[in-house]
Amino acid sequence: MNIRKALITAANPRQRTLPLQTLVDRDGESKSALQIILEEAASAGIEEFGVVICPGEETAYAAACGNLRSQVRFIPQVEPKGYGHALLTGRTAMGDEPFLHLVGDHLHVALGTTSCARQILTIAAKENAPVAAVQPTRESLLTSYGTIGGRLVGGDQPLYQIEAVLEKPTPTLAEQQLIVPGLRAGFYLCFFGLHVLDGEIFSILDEQRAAQPGKNLGLSPALHALAARRRYLAVALAGRRYDIGAPYGLLLAQLALSLAGRDRDHVLTQLVEFLALRAE
Repeated sequence: MNIRKALITAANPRQRTLPLQTLVDRDGESKSALQIILEEAASAGIEEFGVVICPGEETAYAAACGNLRSQVRFIPQVEPKGYGHALLTGRTAMGDEPFLHLVGDHLHVALGTTSCARQILTIAAKENAPVAAVQPTRESLLTSYGTIGGRLVGGDQPLYQIEAVLEKPTPTLAEQQLIVPGLRAGFYLCFFGLHVLDGEIFSILDEQRAAQPGKNLGLSPALHALAARRRYLAVALAGRRYDIGAPYGLLLAQLALSLAGRDRDHVLTQLVEFLALRAE
């Protein structure tokens, strides 16, 4: 599986400015969240990008791409008809090739030297199957994420066969339908903001749109249908996701980038001094 393309969704009207927010990356350089996302994917081998945006945002997003602007194609989502519809809007840009899908309001910080994007692309190529990155997540946070149920199938990194996908389930529903053996009590596997998919997801989305014309199109129901049709895997990557749209999300993402970067000692010193002052 040779994955050259990536599709980034950033057209949610409530979150459309989040990818344009400025952070300091691991090398101490100020960059937009979008540029950090693009650079991670490019370093993992992605050559072409489609970014689904709100109409009229092209100029702002072009400025946020940094030196990867020439590799980015902007795809306006004319009407906000849901996450699945946003993905379907990128169909022409992706074609039938397998592609990396990312969301514009999540940043990823690897725990080691291999980026999260490279980790999932390596696994997808090895397994020759669609793969979703997941992260064990407390049940109190379930209403913010798509969540999977399945079974552990092994591998060097925890690899799961996906059997069910629900969008933002309640803890009660998750306990009934999304138990994954081996996770500690009160935790579930929630999406990480990184997926490797192929043209079949577009076919499923088309079918679901035709079945319910006029309704918003979600992605999780399509992923649930994908799991029923073929081998669809989830992997717990060696890293953490940071939802910059969550309360304090931008702050936590910045701290994670800083503590994983060249200025780690300086940032730690400043944090210790701050905490000492607060304790007085």
